[in-house]
Amino acid sequence: MEMHQVRYFLAVAKNLNFTRGAEECNVSQPSLTRAIKQLEGEFGGDLFRRERPQAQLTELGERKLPLLRQCYESAVSARELALSMKKGEVASLRLALSHTFDINLFMPHLNEVRRQFERLDCRLLRGTAPEVVELLKSGEAELGIASELGEGWDRLDRWPLFTEDFILLVNAKHRLARLPAIALQELRQERLLLRTYCEHAEPTAALLRTHGLDVDHCYQITSESDLMSMLASDLGVAIVPRSTSSPDTLARVMVNGLDLSRPVHLYGVAGRQRTAVAALVMKMLRAANWSRHVN
Repeated sequence: MEMHQVRYFLAVAKNLNFTRGAEECNVSQPSLTRAIKQLEGEFGGDLFRRERPQAQLTELGERKLPLLRQCYESAVSARELALSMKKGEVASLRLALSHTFDINLFMPHLNEVRRQFERLDCRLLRGTAPEVVELLKSGEAELGIASELGEGWDRLDRWPLFTEDFILLVNAKHRLARLPAIALQELRQERLLLRTYCEHAEPTAALLRTHGLDVDHCYQITSESDLMSMLASDLGVAIVPRSTSSPDTLARVMVNGLDLSRPVHLYGVAGRQRTAVAALVMKMLRAANWSRHVN
């Protein structure tokens, strides 16, 4: 099935006349008739009853009309989008973010991209470390921001953005909230909320075990929003990266002896051509001053 065949069919269906349909499409009537016959051959039945002076849609034609109209409109939209992108009128950004990367860190850069590109198609995709890798592999994402993604795929390019330590996040009314800093051992009597989606979940759990903390009976949390809700309800305490945003109802406490840090990288795929938007984002992120967010 060719798009010109679909266009001819829609023109005849609109005018109920082969001659006027050909005029609308700016082709000869024999060419239009031949194209529609080819379409009918693919569908295995007549689309029109050829009655003079008008043509009438058959039952098959009635059934195919909305489907072919949608198909044609989608093709036209896709072509227009491609032309607009070629002219620089539309920009596309597909960015994979780990669940642990705070979106607020990216907002100033996204606003700058929007100023540079008047029309921006933006897709921000969330995932665990393995899911970020798969998004980059498949091409669903052009760039990624995450901590360590492992060494499982040798085509990953990466550039360091910042390294940050971890803090304790507690309810503002919690007994520890009033302290500027605590010893790691003071958490032994607390219910821990462990972020299983974090790239550093296993190293964090291992460190806590070495200090006698009961990690095996903690609450395992699978999303940042759930974590914030649990903390707001004072159902436990959580060790999080320093850059993690938190509401005023929560308190941030330094933990002495928490020998834990994580690097955050920008990732790309080696050998793939990057769009103008991706190139701009790479330049901005690598030149950004991250210290005000993580210190």
